[in-house]
Amino acid sequence: CLGEMQEKQEKPASAPVGHGRENRIICPYLDTVDRSVLDFDFEKVCSVTLSNVNVYACLVCGKYFQGRGQHTPAFEHSLEVEHHVFMHLETLKAWCLPEGYEIIDASLDDIKHVIRPLLAPEYIATLDRVSRPSRTLDGTTYLPGFVGLNNIGHTDYINAVVHALSRVTPLRNHLLLEANTEGFSPLVSRFGDLLRRMWNPSNFRPQVSPHELVQLVDVLSKRHFHIGTPGDPTEFMAWFLHCLRTDLRHPPVTARPAPGKATPGAAGGEAAGVKHGRSGAPVAKRGKRTVVEEAFEGSVKIVTHPKGHDPRKLRPEAAETTSSPFLFLSLDIPAAPLFQEKEKQIIPQIPLPTLMSKFDGTNLKIQYSGEGKQYQISQLPPYLMLHFNRFTKSNFISEKNPTIVNFFLKNLDMTDYTVGHIPARYDLVANICHDGTATDGVFKVYLLNKAKDAWYLIHDLNVEEVFPDAVRFSQTCLQIYERQPDIAAIPTPSPPSTGPTDGLPTLGATSTSTSTTSPTGSVSVTGSNPMPPPLVEKPKGPAFFQSSDVRR
Repeated sequence: CLGEMQEKQEKPASAPVGHGRENRIICPYLDTVDRSVLDFDFEKVCSVTLSNVNVYACLVCGKYFQGRGQHTPAFEHSLEVEHHVFMHLETLKAWCLPEGYEIIDASLDDIKHVIRPLLAPEYIATLDRVSRPSRTLDGTTYLPGFVGLNNIGHTDYINAVVHALSRVTPLRNHLLLEANTEGFSPLVSRFGDLLRRMWNPSNFRPQVSPHELVQLVDVLSKRHFHIGTPGDPTEFMAWFLHCLRTDLRHPPVTARPAPGKATPGAAGGEAAGVKHGRSGAPVAKRGKRTVVEEAFEGSVKIVTHPKGHDPRKLRPEAAETTSSPFLFLSLDIPAAPLFQEKEKQIIPQIPLPTLMSKFDGTNLKIQYSGEGKQYQISQLPPYLMLHFNRFTKSNFISEKNPTIVNFFLKNLDMTDYTVGHIPARYDLVANICHDGTATDGVFKVYLLNKAKDAWYLIHDLNVEEVFPDAVRFSQTCLQIYERQPDIAAIPTPSPPSTGPTDGLPTLGATSTSTSTTSPTGSVSVTGSNPMPPPLVEKPKGPAFFQSSDVRR
C-alpha cells in the first residue's frame, strides 16, 4: 500500500526531537535558505515523481520533492547537492535532512505566510479605506490587490475577470477568510487562495501566478477555457459565477468526490439523490442565497406581446408578464458604419443611457420568433454588471465593433429603467476592455482604488496608474458598478450626448411575476427562446441563461 510505504519512509533518520524550548535544536543550515528562488504559485507536485502527495519544498533551490524518509526524492536530493532545509507544503513544518529533525525557528514564519497567507479580519475590513504600499525582497514597491498576474497562454481574459471580482467587496472579503473556503470544492478553495495571495502584504514578488486556478478551470470546463486558446471574459464570468454559487450553496465537508465519482455508500454514481455540479461539488437545493447571489442577482420584468401584434397598437390585456433573475445585463452596441470617407475616419460613439433605454419599459424589442418584448428592471442588485455585445462571431469570421461607449465613472442613474422609479446610483469599480483586433487583441482591466480614488490599468504583469479619461474612452466589454448607499434624491444635470461625464440617481423594486425553474436549476422565461445546453456539454455555446437581452 502506498500509504503504508510512505509512513515507513517518513520515519526520521535520528531520534525524535521534542518541541519544548529545552529540547529545541538550533539548525546550522538556516543561513543557506534562499528566499529569492522560492516560488509557491505553481502546482505543488514532486519534480521527480509528479505526485502531489506529501510534497516538500527545498528552501535552498526552490524545487519540490516528495517524502523525507530514506530513499525518497527529498532525502536523496539532500545527499546529492547538500541542501538540508525543507518545508512541507501542507503542514508548513520545516525539517532538516538527512538528519531528520524538525526545525522550529521564527525566522521561517515569513515563508509560511507566503505559502499560506492568513489575513486577519481587521486587515480585511480596511482594504477599501487604507492603501499601504508593500515592498518585495528586491525592494520593489507594490499595492496589495493591484498586482500583476502571469499570462499562462492567452489567459488575459481570466486574469481580467479575477481582478474585476476582487473589486466586489462582499465576495472578496468572504473568500479572503480561509475558514470560509475550507471544505468546499477545489474551485472555491483555489480561487480563495489566489485572492489571499493577491492581497498579501508580505509577498516576495510583485506578481502572482494563477497557474493552479487556470489549470483547474481548464479541466472543469472540459477544455472550453483551454490554456493557449483566446477566450471571452463574459462567457468565463458567467460560467465562473455559476460554479461558485453552486459550490457555495452546499455546506462544507471534509472531503469532496471527484467530478462524476460516487460518494461513500452511494449506488449508481449518486449519493442518495445528491447531484454534482460542474466543479465536482454536490448541488444543494435551491433556496439558500450565496454571497454571489447577494452581490449580483437582480430581477427584470419582461412583458411579452404575442406574434403578429401591431407595434403601434399594443394591447396590455393580450401581453404576458413574467419576471426573470439576472446576474448581468446585456446591451447591444449599434453596428458601425460600413463606409466612411478616408478623410473622416471617425470612431463612432454612443452614450450609455441610449443603450440602457432597452430597459425603460417602453422600448419594444422584436424577437426572431415575431414576438415583441419590453424590459424593465424590477430589482437592482448591490453590484450591477453590464455586458456590451462588441464581438460578432461565426464559423468563418470574427468581427469587432469599435464603437466607443460614453459611460459614467460615478453617479450612474438607473431611475428611468426600473419599476417604481426609486432613486439609486452606482459607481464604476471595474472595467474590462479590449485592445486590438478581434483576432489579435488582448483584454485589459481598469480597477478603482477606493482608498486613493485612483484608477489602475492592469494587463497581465503590467500595473500602472492612469487618468480617469483613459477609462472613459476604452473599448469596454464588461463593467461592474457598485451601488451607493441609499440617500435622498439629489438634483443632477442631464448627461451630455457627445462625451462621458458623471451621472445621476437610481432605483430598486420587486416584482411578483412568475418564472419557471428547470430541474437543473436554470431559469426560463415563458415565451422566450429555449435556454442553450450547459457549457460543459456543448463547448461551442455560452454557459449562461440567455434570452435575447437578459443573461444569467
